[in-house]
Amino acid sequence: MEAEFWHQRWRDGAIPFHRTTVNPHLVAHIERLGLRRGDCVFVPLCGKSVDLRWLHERGQAVLGVELSTVAVESFFVESGYPYRRSRCGRLECYQHGTLRLLCGDFFDLPSAELSAVRGVFDRAALIALPERLRARYAARLSALLPPGVPVLLVTLEYSQAEMDGPPFSVPESEVRAHFESAFQVECLHAADVLEDSPRFKERGLSKLAEKVYCLSPLPRSAPGSGRGA
Repeated sequence: MEAEFWHQRWRDGAIPFHRTTVNPHLVAHIERLGLRRGDCVFVPLCGKSVDLRWLHERGQAVLGVELSTVAVESFFVESGYPYRRSRCGRLECYQHGTLRLLCGDFFDLPSAELSAVRGVFDRAALIALPERLRARYAARLSALLPPGVPVLLVTLEYSQAEMDGPPFSVPESEVRAHFESAFQVECLHAADVLEDSPRFKERGLSKLAEKVYCLSPLPRSAPGSGRGA
């Protein structure tokens, strides 16, 4: 979607995707990220998610990136966290201790900012993007991450003919197409969640599957060590 679409959604408070409780898949599967206390978790397109606060209070350093200033400032107000602001290239940094939210375009994120990241939680980034941007997002995320960083990824699957996104339907075949060159893709959970999602039934869906993946990084070849050498 165009940036102005999301800015307007946040200005209007039209954010049905925002959850007021911690994502249960994060709680259930965070151990798959292999984090130690103090390790940094990256949350792309984070909005004002309460997952950020849960991670921080668990003892993780947190790095989020979010397009909307309204979302970022709302997070700090609602969390009661004081913050300081600074510039980070083309993005604005809001920081409270080891919790940092970078406000701006994900694609403008400097790679150096992710040098300390040890795990990623993507609940609402990939599925927020239209098809033409998802391959670009996946490639950029893979390139930004330091070697050995795993990803927890949550997706939705439904008939795109029944409902237009966002959130968009991202089938498992597409997840694998985007990520299998750099990650081992393992589906941890799949469930029909339509009965628990009345707003999607109202939009005309007949089926809605939610899936959770663990993306475990494949070893990276050393520079100049091409196969067959």
